[in-house]
Amino acid sequence: MPSDRPGRWRLLILGVALSLVWASVAVRLFDIQVVRAAELEEQGFDQRLRSVELSPRRGTIYDHDGRVLAFTIDGSSIYAHPHEVDDVMSTALGLAGVLGVPIADVEARLRSDSPFVWVERQVEPDVGDAVLALELPGVYAVDEPMRVYPAGSSVGHVVGFVDVDGNGIEGLEYHFDAQLRGRAGFLQYESSPSGVPILQGQTVEVAREPGTDLVTTIDLSLNVIAEQACADGVERTGAKRCSVVVLDPDTGAVLSLVVTPGLDPVDRSTLDTETLLSRMENMAIRSLYEPGSVMKLVTVSAALEEGVVSPDHAFEVPAFMEFEDPERPDDPWRFVDVNRHETEVMTVRDIVTRSSNIGTILIQRRLGVESQASYLEAFGFGAPTGIDYSGEPVGQVNVDPSCTTCGPSAAIGYAVNTTLLQMATAFAVVANGGEWVQPHLVGEVHGTDGVLEAEPERRRVLSEKTAATMRSLLLSVVESDRGTGRNAVVDGYLVGGKTGTSRVFDDGAYQEDRFMASFIGMAPIDDPRLVVAVLMEEPIEGYYGGQAAAPVFSEVMLKALHALGVEPDA
Repeated sequence: MPSDRPGRWRLLILGVALSLVWASVAVRLFDIQVVRAAELEEQGFDQRLRSVELSPRRGTIYDHDGRVLAFTIDGSSIYAHPHEVDDVMSTALGLAGVLGVPIADVEARLRSDSPFVWVERQVEPDVGDAVLALELPGVYAVDEPMRVYPAGSSVGHVVGFVDVDGNGIEGLEYHFDAQLRGRAGFLQYESSPSGVPILQGQTVEVAREPGTDLVTTIDLSLNVIAEQACADGVERTGAKRCSVVVLDPDTGAVLSLVVTPGLDPVDRSTLDTETLLSRMENMAIRSLYEPGSVMKLVTVSAALEEGVVSPDHAFEVPAFMEFEDPERPDDPWRFVDVNRHETEVMTVRDIVTRSSNIGTILIQRRLGVESQASYLEAFGFGAPTGIDYSGEPVGQVNVDPSCTTCGPSAAIGYAVNTTLLQMATAFAVVANGGEWVQPHLVGEVHGTDGVLEAEPERRRVLSEKTAATMRSLLLSVVESDRGTGRNAVVDGYLVGGKTGTSRVFDDGAYQEDRFMASFIGMAPIDDPRLVVAVLMEEPIEGYYGGQAAAPVFSEVMLKALHALGVEPDA
């Protein structure tokens, strides 16, 4: 009988092998279920976790008296997990009725292949409660901050606005976005590998950190005053736009900045793209133009400071002046005064009062191009002011000595591209006694490091004596019977200022029927508290600065002085 020993050995080997296999399985199970259970459970949870960013609560923006210009409230955002929606049409119908949005838009979102869709962002809290009351499967709500702009268009160009995710995209909201925005939070939920939310899964909300607050230099009441005066000016003259800047000349604080037609951050979604882009342009800070005769302030101030003229210095002013142009030998540049005259004697005071182009060019000749260029730079032209606002242009100055017409042109406000803010800052030099002071829109930033106050740059440009002399010349522009700024008179106060009218340069040439009209002035003239600058873009009815801009200046200055409690002149 044959031996069965080989069979028993095979069985023994097989049994041992199976035992080892089961032992290894047991060890592996023990490792997974006991030793590494917590670690693997966490890994699995991380793999199932999906995140949606939640916007943080932005800091509040105030005017300088503590009135709110922009703040955040608790809103509600509606979202859905489309895979959980039982009846798309009835759900869309219910949501559209509560949210006030087209049914087709809601339906399209609910039919998405995405595991998560926003149905409507940032609605009022009671609207969110009404949606939840419908008890629609797959539809949820989460608290989300909403940005509110109670001052509307009066500060729209200063404050700017944010997008639906809370990112600053214009104005101070953009420039100070890093400080205002805070730190985002997250809504996290569990889903299957295919992205379908797990009904019994865990939902986690990671807390958001609020942003810091800004206290601006803006006086809301002055902005409302300026906005209305600007709107009246646009209606009266048919101008495309009007812009006003009100400065504290001693501190550089921008007390008011308005562009009309304005930009209401809340209503911007109702505007077509072209209109929105036009309204968004901050004409006062970002738009370059050739300022015309308001630039004579710089030319005359420089000549007074250098001692090459005095207020009573007399010039024989011809009817016109011609300058040869090497590029146009048969067509010289001819400069004339707006009010044509035969050759006559004018003092420096007369030249400023009557805004004589020829007289100003004669003053510029005594000053010289080199000194002229130096003072243009000192007054801040050809460089940004450094205001705390994005998009400020550099500007341009052309006083090349080899150019026969550039120096004379710059003396009367051509060959210089600048902004209204730069011009207002230049006038503040004369108003405050001779210092250039950097303008700013934010006075304080309230953050985790405490309160940070603005520290504007300062530099001496003129002596106090020269500044006082120049103020007396500006007074004559408004008070003299022959002054070009008689419409800028402010009842009860002595006011000084300068008119400006320049042709628009477009399509390679100066346009015959398109003008920029301005008036910039200060009051009370002996110790100015305010500088007010007004610019009217392409007015139709009365296009000179004394006609279009001076009346707006008068209204703004009068109401501003009253609002600030400035005593009338005796």
